[in-house]
Amino acid sequence: MKRILITISLLSALAPQFASAQKSAKKKTSGNPIAQGWYADPEATIFGKNYWVYPTYSDKYEKQVHFDAFSSPDLVNWTKHANVLDSSNVKWAKRAMWAPAIVKKDGKYYFFFGANDIQNDQTLGGIGVAVADKPEGPFKDYLGKPLIDKFYNGAQPIDQFVFKDTDGQYYIIYGGWQHCNIAKLNSDFTAIVPLADGTLFREITPEGYVEGPVMFTRKGKYYFMWSEGGWTGPDYRVAYAVGDNVNGPFKKIDVILKQDPSVATGAGHHSVINVPGTDDWYIVYHRRPLTETDGNHRVTCIDKMVFNANGLILPVKITNEGVTPRKIK
Repeated sequence: MKRILITISLLSALAPQFASAQKSAKKKTSGNPIAQGWYADPEATIFGKNYWVYPTYSDKYEKQVHFDAFSSPDLVNWTKHANVLDSSNVKWAKRAMWAPAIVKKDGKYYFFFGANDIQNDQTLGGIGVAVADKPEGPFKDYLGKPLIDKFYNGAQPIDQFVFKDTDGQYYIIYGGWQHCNIAKLNSDFTAIVPLADGTLFREITPEGYVEGPVMFTRKGKYYFMWSEGGWTGPDYRVAYAVGDNVNGPFKKIDVILKQDPSVATGAGHHSVINVPGTDDWYIVYHRRPLTETDGNHRVTCIDKMVFNANGLILPVKITNEGVTPRKIK
């Protein structure tokens, strides 16, 4: 009996080490999805030595009233940060809090989001801003009202992306309902200011655009990406164009992310990560598992994004394995 008790005691003591070893063995890649639960429209970025992903909590509109975030030192092991922002800190946001964008400026973290799924200019809602001292929040309403609360050029005020140009100027690029606008932000993100031609909102909608704009620069070129198709269907996908400046013009080149009937459907609404000091790129996006038909059953995933010698983006292979570890130096 004594020997049995000793054996049980030893096994109990070693159990956490075995569990840790098994966990390490299982995490040779990130796996897809990168987190458990229904999450969509991910915003991916880097703060310090950590990767961060801020997705939409994917549920019925009335239940979409908070955001969770996920951080990782290596793209493989992800930590959940629950309720970085919820509607209790944004009095005008009642439902459909969507598609965050986040930037760090002057020691503060600014979290842009869409809320209320407004259908006309008479409804309170649109694109808001929250602020925090840390990337995990808690974020609180910055303006007490939406930053953009009207339809301009036919664009529903949702799906904002905040882009810092090479001269340090910040722009907001946004829009649903198949229209995309670009606007210039003032220095403290409290207002939209006129563009060079005096207008506040310029339409830059490319062929096929539906929603989910993303912009980044690489080797002196401006890459403009967006989502096409219907978000609840299998034809949801990501296309791109390349321009010489933030205003384009942007002519569609190709679709680079779409469903793979053997892996998942509805792959779209993405963001991109460039590992600092390298030309290594990743695409973070949502998709729908093959077993799911509910429109809100979307998961957040990550795969490699590769350019050819001419600077064109190669079609992304969506995988179940995800990516291998990559720390930031």
